[in-house]
Amino acid sequence: MTEIVVAGGGLAGLVAARRLAAAGHEVTLYEERAELGGRVRSRDVEGFTCDRGFQVLFDSYPAVRDELDLNALDLRRFSPGGVICRPGQRSTLSDPLREPTKLLESALNREITMADKLRTLKLRRRLTSGDWPEFGIPDQSIRTFLQDEGFSSGFIDAFAAPLYGGITLDRSLATSAHIFEYTFRAMSLGSIGVPAEGMAAIPAQLAARARDAGVDVQTGVAVEAVETDGATVTVETTAGAHDPDAVVVATDPQTARDLTAVENIPVEAKSVVTQHYRLPGPALSAGTRIMLNAETQEPNTVAQLSAVAPEYTSDEDVLLVASFVGDYAQDIEAADLVTRTQKTLAAWYPERGFDGLELLATDRIPFAQFAQPPGAHATLPDATDPAGPVYLAGDYTRWSSIQGALESGQRAAEAAAVGLSD
Repeated sequence: MTEIVVAGGGLAGLVAARRLAAAGHEVTLYEERAELGGRVRSRDVEGFTCDRGFQVLFDSYPAVRDELDLNALDLRRFSPGGVICRPGQRSTLSDPLREPTKLLESALNREITMADKLRTLKLRRRLTSGDWPEFGIPDQSIRTFLQDEGFSSGFIDAFAAPLYGGITLDRSLATSAHIFEYTFRAMSLGSIGVPAEGMAAIPAQLAARARDAGVDVQTGVAVEAVETDGATVTVETTAGAHDPDAVVVATDPQTARDLTAVENIPVEAKSVVTQHYRLPGPALSAGTRIMLNAETQEPNTVAQLSAVAPEYTSDEDVLLVASFVGDYAQDIEAADLVTRTQKTLAAWYPERGFDGLELLATDRIPFAQFAQPPGAHATLPDATDPAGPVYLAGDYTRWSSIQGALESGQRAAEAAAVGLSD
């Protein structure tokens, strides 16, 4: 029986490990942290479920449907579209095809022109037909793509900038348009949501499936070096050295680059700071829609998680999460960010007070995604790029997303299986 080591217990590593074990290989997975999941984690704070950052699951992603039992995750879904917010003004923009009851409200939305609404429907028809879009060349920015499609500056700045600022952590919309095409299709074909038990339920499910397949999962053990002569490989860990038949490196990008010497693993980052708050009731009228800041990035978005997933809170108070995108927010004091959120919410909802807004948790995530400007995906490494029987698994081999992470695990397992059979 062939022996395989998987370095890293994030989504990509868990998928690769399970698939290789299911194919009959003896697989050991090492994770440096005490918990699995990589960037997808949750914790309890005073009875509230606080995910690490504001993360959601797109339930129509192909790899999500391949790798996860969505029914078991018991997803709690956001309503489509969003609430476009300005001082003293809130307006709903929904998907009339998925929410016919919101047709009139969306039609009367003065932030977005009727022409833009018709362009959105036309774009939806085009992007939901045929296969999932490929990432590569030619490419352009999201902003240029939307301008070429004829969308107005009002639509781009008031709706697309905060919405895709949240998805790509780039409110300027300078990110690759391939991400817009893929995620727009995903939102049109399905929903976005969170598991009732928090985003950590995703790696927990993957880990259970990996163990059931026979993977030996060891946490608290770091892989410190991967050395190969081109034919064999040695893995140095904090628990000792091993000589497996193959290694799948499924760590964060910088560690993967250090372990494999693959220089085109991307290490330029997009960052975000998120804060979770307790707010004494009643709930905000935005309900299960994401609130989009049409004027500033402070914060870029606010979501009322307790309305989406009542299981995220154990009392009657509201659970809010606000996201500040960009490097600038990393150095701002947590109390200052709370004040900025408080002022923004008070401007959006002048009819109620926010003096009771209480900070539960602050997540500073310097490396939330790798940078994805136009053309970036054509330069990403392949699973087989490292020398010897060493393979890469991580969203940085596909694109920065849960879909990218899961798909990369699939591809790494396939590549390792082919390499071991040669």
